[in-house]
Amino acid sequence: MTVIVRDLRPDVRSDAEGFSRVRQLALPFMLFTPESLVHDLTHTHPDARFRQLIAEEDGEVVGTAQVGLAHESTEPGQGFANVYVHPERTGRGAGTLLVRTAEAHLSAVGASISYAWVLDAPSNRAFAERRGYTASRSAHFLRLDLAHGALPPLRTPPPGVELRTAADFAGDPRPLFVLDAETTLDEPSDIDTEFADYEAWLAGTWRHPLFSRELTSVVLVDGRPAAFSAARTDGGNRYGTVMTGTARAFRGRGLAKLAKNASLHRARAAGCTEAFTGNDSGNGPMLAINKWFGYDICATEVRYVRELG
Repeated sequence: MTVIVRDLRPDVRSDAEGFSRVRQLALPFMLFTPESLVHDLTHTHPDARFRQLIAEEDGEVVGTAQVGLAHESTEPGQGFANVYVHPERTGRGAGTLLVRTAEAHLSAVGASISYAWVLDAPSNRAFAERRGYTASRSAHFLRLDLAHGALPPLRTPPPGVELRTAADFAGDPRPLFVLDAETTLDEPSDIDTEFADYEAWLAGTWRHPLFSRELTSVVLVDGRPAAFSAARTDGGNRYGTVMTGTARAFRGRGLAKLAKNASLHRARAAGCTEAFTGNDSGNGPMLAINKWFGYDICATEVRYVRELG
């Protein structure tokens, strides 16, 4: 049996379906669709030098990799290579070939460091460490049973505070870009990220096929966007929050809880039965908020790093 690695072809439906299937099996707590994968490939900023790689064994997609440069980082040369293999096809060379191909691409485009998320299991961690990667920070995936869990009751916003949705900003989403950019600066990460390109944000966030403007909540204070909870759905019954944050001037007032609670209630009313999110293991405030909502940790990933020679 021969394993080959090649690029995902965005115009071939079976490529995106195979990639999506492997990712859903390896990471059932994240949202992927064939359409979202093609969008990521065709709309990521050119400076990211982004590639999606497929490992095939006898014509079957058995492994995937997303690889590129963190072009929004304040420090140049930061690369990433996230590799996931079909859980029933491990140990047959697909992961090794994907890592080798990904690192060759990163070196060719000027990366000096490769970061990789690795599921926190002994076999996965050993795979990374054998290839010279060193463990860094960790992050948790969390799940909430929307169908049977009890959400906190909705509360009336205090005076001067208003709840809206992202759909209300369809005519001019720039205020949401500004809010997203500010809160992202304070996200715990190995790679500092600075949103400075509004058009890139529109393509990668606002127009993303998984992004739900109707389920994304925005809290206004005296008419100014102060907090938000950004939501995605897979078109079925799965919902995820990919960012919840509050502008620095408005923190400590419970606005993030207000935004997220409104989004969760709307998601359940829309028929979503599972809610997913993720938090850096050092992000105590957000982990506490999600515990308050009833989320449970369902998996952990470890960020590994390797200097590229």
